[in-house]
Amino acid sequence: MKKPTDNPADPFKKALAETTRVMADDPDLGISYSVDPPGMTADSVRLPQISRRMTREEVLLARGTADAYALKHKYHDAGTASRYAPQGQMARDLMEAMETARCEAMGARDMPGTAGNIDARIGADARRKGYGEIREAADAPLATAAGYFIRHLATGRDLPPEAANVMDLWRGFIEERCGDSLGDLETVLPDQTAFAKLTRRVIEDLGYGDQLGDDPDEIQEEQDDETETEEDDTPDSTGEAEEDQDDQADATPEQSQEEQQDASQASVEMDDQGDMEEAEETELPEGEAPLEPPAPPPHSEADPDYTVYSTEQDEEIAADELAEPQELERLRAYLDQQLEPLKGAVSRLANKLQRRLQAQQNRSWEFDREEGILDAGRLARVVANPTTPLSFKVEKDTEFRDTVVTLLLDNSGSMRGRPISIAAICADVLARTLERCDVKVEVLGFTTRAWKGGRAREEWLAAGRPQQPGRLNDLRHIIYKPADAPMRRTRDNLGLMMKEGLLKENIDGEALEWAHRRMLMRPEHRKILMVISDGAPVDDSTLSVNPSNYLEKHLRDVIAMVERRRAVELLAIGIGHDVTRYYDRAVTITDAEQLAGAMTEQLASLFDSDPRARARFLGLKKAV
Repeated sequence: MKKPTDNPADPFKKALAETTRVMADDPDLGISYSVDPPGMTADSVRLPQISRRMTREEVLLARGTADAYALKHKYHDAGTASRYAPQGQMARDLMEAMETARCEAMGARDMPGTAGNIDARIGADARRKGYGEIREAADAPLATAAGYFIRHLATGRDLPPEAANVMDLWRGFIEERCGDSLGDLETVLPDQTAFAKLTRRVIEDLGYGDQLGDDPDEIQEEQDDETETEEDDTPDSTGEAEEDQDDQADATPEQSQEEQQDASQASVEMDDQGDMEEAEETELPEGEAPLEPPAPPPHSEADPDYTVYSTEQDEEIAADELAEPQELERLRAYLDQQLEPLKGAVSRLANKLQRRLQAQQNRSWEFDREEGILDAGRLARVVANPTTPLSFKVEKDTEFRDTVVTLLLDNSGSMRGRPISIAAICADVLARTLERCDVKVEVLGFTTRAWKGGRAREEWLAAGRPQQPGRLNDLRHIIYKPADAPMRRTRDNLGLMMKEGLLKENIDGEALEWAHRRMLMRPEHRKILMVISDGAPVDDSTLSVNPSNYLEKHLRDVIAMVERRRAVELLAIGIGHDVTRYYDRAVTITDAEQLAGAMTEQLASLFDSDPRARARFLGLKKAV
């Protein structure tokens, strides 16, 4: 006999699970509760955990999450979504947010009780991500704002204040660009296919049409036309066969065996000739040019004219695959030994950064409370009038929007010695510091596999040195620390930078584009990319057979793309060389020992709640 449970939350959880299955119209849908982030798959839903206390916030959040996932399961078809899915990350985020809003709006129409629950979930999510603190559209996610706007238009309901703040920051821009397209919203809302087509028009109106890829409807029409053409061109073999049989049946008995053999031989020769002609027509239809294979996609999203001779030897590799564990441990010990005199200063800067971040997490107060900390500022009125009750205050938590920081380190030969040592130890300390503040950190490095060209140059020489070959070296992109890996497991990886022979040449543009793509795939809402380099991109093999500004132009194009899309905040630190000519947000240090302070101040300024302080630290030209 099963022992009855004494958890008061269990009956509610059971009832919520059954309600979710009914709303999703799927009695076999799996429901689970977990402290992990909520999520859903094709056949299961993971809801937020509910404690024994069953607070009002927990219950509302669980109901809202369950309703949202149930409606998505009921009204969303994965096949249709896959067919119309764009190629670019920003366009995919926009389509997903708008499709989620469509499903929730359909549920609010058919089951009005779900609207309030989902409002509570949206409000809790917006408060957790700090949407109420945002004051500029550039700091608000456009995809989220577009989803909120679609839901508002479709249901007519007001959003929670924090979510409404994000929507209002982008509302004028969306209405100006997409007003005509959104006029059909009411008509297409029940039809996911029609809504997907409208979404693609909206994405193009917003300026991300280059991320849509090919139109699936045009591709389908071309395939249908080709099928119809093939059917029309097919000969009526049945009629010809019947005529042959009739001719054979009408043959006279007096026909000689020799004549029959001649006729058979002639028939075989004609059939062979017809087959050859049919094959020739299949290969090259009359009046049509031979079909050419589709052109390969451009190597760079930022510059379609940027070419690469060969990518076969390029590698994206984890640091622990480039050295044995014992060697990494030895190199890490060597790194610590080299930087022993600097550790005190770096640690003090790290502590300063941590205090600034944690101070912002608890930086506001709620006054005139009945309990809490005695408000000394209001004691004067109690002295003046003893009948006045005491006033208390409570510290209010203000959580950061979930954030990820990527440190992209130049691993070129010019960084050899003290610069690379300082960069490695600073990356180590910053990663551990930000980790303690619940900010995820990724540490990446970039170099080449060989000096003055590798296998790519050898292949180019063997091919007779064709003109304008593009990039002519083999890339090596190194992952020292993934964003989701704790620092304690990857600490030794940073010692790899001390390995003799690792640091070679630097192709900054492709490395920046690689790091940017990795960040776009992250789920966090705020993404910060910090580049640490000591100058312009240099690769002798490439620059010797291409224009002298080939790599520099590509770097500028990539920076322009990143800043134009605004999905990632980009800043840079130049060691010994001025990088402000490439990056808008950049500082230059003359001594490698200044790197720790520069990195700390730059990151701290990004998290500063005062926009004037942020502008001052980042050196922005725009007046606040």
